[in-house]
Parts: sequence; C-alpha cells; structure tokens
Amino acid sequence: MPTVDDILEHIGEFCFFQKQTFFLLALLSASFAPIYVGIVFLGFTPDHRCLSPGVAELSRRCGWSPAEELNFTVPGPGPAGDAFPRQCLRYEVDWNRSALGCADPLAGLAANSSPPALGPCRHGWVYDTPGSSIVTEFNLVCGNSWMLDLFQSAVNVGFFIGSVGIGYIADRCGRKLCLLVTILVNAASGVLMAVSPTYTWMLLFRLVQGLVSKAGWLIGYILITEFVGLTYRRTVGIFYQVAFTVGLLVLAGLAYALPHWRWLQVTVTLPNFCFLLYYWCIPESPRWLISQNKNAEAMRVIKHIAEKNRKPPPACLQSLRPDEEIGETLKPSFLDLVRTPQIRKHTLILMYNWFTSSLLYQGLIMHLGLAGGNLYLDFSYSALVEFPAAFTILVTIDRVGRRYPWAASNVVAGAACLASVFIPDDLQWLRVTVACLGRMGITMAYEMVCLVNAELYPTFIRNLGVLVCSSMCDIGGIITPFLVYRLTNVWHELPLVVFAVVGLIAGGLVLLLPETKGKTLPETIDEAENMQRPRKNKEKMIYLQVKKLDIPLN
Repeated sequence: MPTVDDILEHIGEFCFFQKQTFFLLALLSASFAPIYVGIVFLGFTPDHRCLSPGVAELSRRCGWSPAEELNFTVPGPGPAGDAFPRQCLRYEVDWNRSALGCADPLAGLAANSSPPALGPCRHGWVYDTPGSSIVTEFNLVCGNSWMLDLFQSAVNVGFFIGSVGIGYIADRCGRKLCLLVTILVNAASGVLMAVSPTYTWMLLFRLVQGLVSKAGWLIGYILITEFVGLTYRRTVGIFYQVAFTVGLLVLAGLAYALPHWRWLQVTVTLPNFCFLLYYWCIPESPRWLISQNKNAEAMRVIKHIAEKNRKPPPACLQSLRPDEEIGETLKPSFLDLVRTPQIRKHTLILMYNWFTSSLLYQGLIMHLGLAGGNLYLDFSYSALVEFPAAFTILVTIDRVGRRYPWAASNVVAGAACLASVFIPDDLQWLRVTVACLGRMGITMAYEMVCLVNAELYPTFIRNLGVLVCSSMCDIGGIITPFLVYRLTNVWHELPLVVFAVVGLIAGGLVLLLPETKGKTLPETIDEAENMQRPRKNKEKMIYLQVKKLDIPLN
C-alpha cells in the first residue's frame, strides 16, 4: 500500500497547491511575532519622573526652560548614576507656596543647606514620550514595575499550557478545526486586550492570547510540513520560521507609525480575522485523516491537491497507509525519556538548550528595549540578521552536520553577550554589530534545536520527547522578563553576563550529543542508545517468495 509521501511524488511535492498553502500559513507565522516579542513596544518604559502638583505653574511663572525645571524640582541621580531617585522619588515640598523663588526655589527650605527630604510619588508620573504604552497608562514603574514582568510571563504561561493542551486536541480532533478555533480566540482576545479598561483585564486577555497563539503557530507548522513531500519538508519548515522574522520587521514599522499601544495592538490583531477565510482555502491534513482511518476523506483531499497541481491522481488511491507502521504497538511513557543512559543524557541536554534558546532570544530583544538607542532601528537591525541565520542553516546542515554549527551558534551568542559588557557606550556602532552577531547565533541555535530534537528519539516516543523538551522553552520565557528587568536595576549589563554564561555552557553541552547527519531516524530504544557508535544506514531488502514444487526424487 502506498504512503502519502509516495502519492506526493506523483501529484507534486511542492507545486501550486503547496506554494499557495505555504504563503497563507506564512502570513499566520508572521502574525505571531507581535505576541511573542511585542512587549518591546507595548511595554516600552520611557524616562519618567514624579508628578508634583504646582511645578508646572511655578515653571510658567518663572519662565523656566524644561532643563531648568528638571534641575530645580527633580532629585538628581543616585550613586554611580542610579536613576531610581529621579524616577521614583520626589522632594517633599509644597510647590504651590508663594514664597518659593525662581532663582533657587529650594534654598532655605531645609536646615544646614541640605536638600529637602525625599518621598514616594503620590500623584503619578510624568513620562517623556509623545506616545503611550501599557507602562505609561497603568503606571507600571518603580514599585509597580514587577507588573510589567508579570504581563510578559503571563503570555509565556499561556504558551506552555496551550501548546500541550491544544496540541493534544489537534491530534484527536484534527489540525484544521483547531487552527480555526485558535485563530478566532486569538483575534477576539487581542481586540479585547486593546480596549481593556484595567490592568487586570488586559493581563487576562493576554494570557488567553498566549493559550491559543503559539498552539496555532505550531499547528500551521505541522500542516505545511504534512502537505509537502519529504524532499522539501526541512526547507519549508525553516522558511516558515523566516516568515516569523518578516513579522518582526513589520512590527517595528507599525510600532514606529503607531506610537500609541492600543492602536498598535488593534492593528496587529485585526488581520487574524482574515485568517478565518482559511476554512475555504486549506483542507485537512491527509496524513491525519489516514491516521484516523478516514481514508475516503483523505483520498478526496489528495484528489483536490492533484487538481490544484494540474497533475492526474495516481491509480493506486484505493488504499493508503500511514507513513510509519510499527509491528508492535508501544505506549510512550515519560519514564522512557530518562530510563536509559544515552536517552537520559539527550533529554537533559535538549531541555537545557530549549531553555537557553528561549532565554537568550527573548532576553536579548527585551534588553534591546532598555539599551537607550533608537529602539526601532536597533530592533530592525537585529531582526534582519535572522535571514542569514536561516541561510547558514540550509547550507551547513547537510554538508557540515548539525552538531558543530549548533555548538558554534551557542558559543557565538554567549561570546557576543560577554563582549557587549565591555564595549563603551560611545561606540554604539560596535555595540549594535556585536548584538546582531549574538542575535544571529541564538536564532541559529533556536532553529537547530527544533530540527535535532526529533532526530534523537526513537519513533514511539519522538512526539513525546519533542513536547517535553520544548516545554522548557516556555519555562525560559516565563522567567526571562523578571531576569532582564530586575537585574538591570542592579547593573544594566548584568543580564548579558548571565546570558553569556548560559549560552557558553549550552554550546559545550551540544558537543556531547551524537551527530545525526546522514543517519536514519532511530526506531527503537537500542538504536537511540547506540547513536554515538558508527551505524550503517538501513539497507533496503527485497524478499522473494519462492514456491516449492514437490518433485519426486526418482
């Protein structure tokens, strides 16, 4: 009986239907970027100071310039340039007093010529920005700054729960149905978040977006790889992730044009409603239909693909079978991931590398928002380097292998983070260049771990292994905002030091994994355990059935 891959060789592995479907799903991939890293613009924290009633009137009466107003009424920076005093404390002075002079209004208010006492901001803050963000609208600064960390952590909690739960539902109920449901919920919750009156409602709808958005992205990835032939599967998977990079560039342009966060949120969410038209454009995966013994529906989809590709359907459509058939049905268990020594080592190293990739990828983007340069240009430059990262992977994985490029990408990312610590602020061009190298390295590492993870596990626990290991990606995303935003309060470059150490360790651990280039996927525990040893590819054997004739000896 033929498999779907056998059929696709006849009706087209990557022809008009696959190209059309890839374009449609690539739009879905691009729309995921504002949810994954939109915190950079939605949660932008501008320079700010306490709002002090009466200061504006006094400044107008005295004819102060903005610089003079800051000099006379706002506390200076703390030790070693600490910005906390001027951003989170105010002079305990009644600025409405008529006795205050214009030359030095604080003179004579405190004994021994010392400045007046400082107190917390009681009347809100003044933000030096022409636009708005969730930080400026809900005052997520100073004592409330942890609420910004919680906002980004909530979406990663949603990623973690949704990718597991909805992934399971997609295997039970079908890819197409789950894709359309996630699109609808994502679009509705995105708009509701944009009109949320309070921080609590905004946080709730962001969590809902996290529950469905990553799961929808993963379903799109699965669909496009199941529609194309084996020859194009890896390339299509990489370019599906490149579409995400295009979404990053579009996000930067929209954020520049729309500096108010509510309008930006509405703009990046509305296209999701158009994706509901995919109900008429994208059929169910024939591979999933066959796995559910729905061969009649699978044959209708295959005939539809053949018509779109203008190729005649093959004559052997009467019976189809799944791509992988195992003589003995094995039930996967979480213990299988740690029961034997080599698979246990693979599991731990892969989990750490998923965690590292997410931590550095999201962390570098968040730290970029705190760097103080041109946020929109720096964000665009760092996104552009993801294109050569994808090209490098396509060139090297089948020539050099997986292990060395993967290890090198982690080391480059870690070394770039460490080098950035020692580059002075006046060499901005050098800081941007090194940051782009780090972004390119961690992008390569992220895409490589996606590829290699499935190649290290035997067939019956392959999906479980990918699911468990990749869940560490979301754990990394949960702690990243707390790590970045809290450590920068201690020392601005401290997150980069942490990223460097984590990345360099990941690069060293990758070298402990076996090379999978040119090797068939393991099907049993024994084959996965012996991957470090040289192993010949399986030979295709042809068995002939010989009919024995009863010939008398005499």
